[in-house]
Amino acid sequence: MHTAITIDALRVLDAIDRRGSFAGAASELFRVPSAISYTVQKLEEDLDVVVFDRTGHRATLTPAGRYLLREGRALLEATDALAHTTRQVAQGWETRLKIAFNSLLPADALFPVIREFHALAVPVEIQLIEEVFAGAWDALQSRRADLVVGADQLSKPAGPFTTRALGRASFVYAVAPDHPLTKADSPVTEDAIARFPAAVAADSSRGLPAGSAGIFRRQPTLTVSNIDQKIAVQEAGLGVGWLPEARIRQQLADGRLVALEVAEMRAPIVLHLARHSDDVGKALTWFWERLSEPGQFSQWLEPVAAENPRAKPAEGMQSGSQV
Repeated sequence: MHTAITIDALRVLDAIDRRGSFAGAASELFRVPSAISYTVQKLEEDLDVVVFDRTGHRATLTPAGRYLLREGRALLEATDALAHTTRQVAQGWETRLKIAFNSLLPADALFPVIREFHALAVPVEIQLIEEVFAGAWDALQSRRADLVVGADQLSKPAGPFTTRALGRASFVYAVAPDHPLTKADSPVTEDAIARFPAAVAADSSRGLPAGSAGIFRRQPTLTVSNIDQKIAVQEAGLGVGWLPEARIRQQLADGRLVALEVAEMRAPIVLHLARHSDDVGKALTWFWERLSEPGQFSQWLEPVAAENPRAKPAEGMQSGSQV
């Protein structure tokens, strides 16, 4: 279907407005003035609208012309962006990279690397997606995410995935300082803990079976959406449970949370980078290599090779959502 408005006509209007005259536009666009005049005249005829008021000493945009130019500049920007991203894709760069991160890690653990990537001045849109427990693998498998930071091996599905170990997350059983469990005999038993609600971060998986860790049988629960909310619930004394030690160091130091010795300890888990094995985009590759550098997550994870006692999983713990 023929349209009266062309990208070329919009570029001519834009040049006339910026340069202040038909002659200035002709010079910028490397055309003769008569070609500029013809383009404007044809646009006006095709639209049946007067774009320029020619009654004065110089042509000025009419209200309709000003509207056309304002909206047309948005189209010119979109056209330029489309041309750029097309060349970008041809060179192997993605237009968007979706990175899912396990809620056991804070979002700001990724900020330094994202800042470095922005310094490359490559116009790739970065999207961060927070996931809980099996939700990280589910996001990758369903391609809601291109890269996962903090995937565990317990909920890994079958498929052509590539992983790299990032480090080990250790857990602390933490309660508010005025919680009744702080007065219980140490180590605190399952029977004592089961009387109080467990703060639970719900598994965000949509397709894979939901995973869990750290909930005792017969224990009521208070479910939230992520680890940040779980920490807040436990600080408020509304729930109890395991928390990643690195996420609550300040709360423990300030006395907002108290670590308890419990009879059934929770083993640390190793978190990984994960991606589809056949994905080779330049942005994905850049983040893969940068995030897997040694010590990248040293503030949040212990080295995998570090000597840590691995406790046996508690026999009294049941399936549910991640704690």
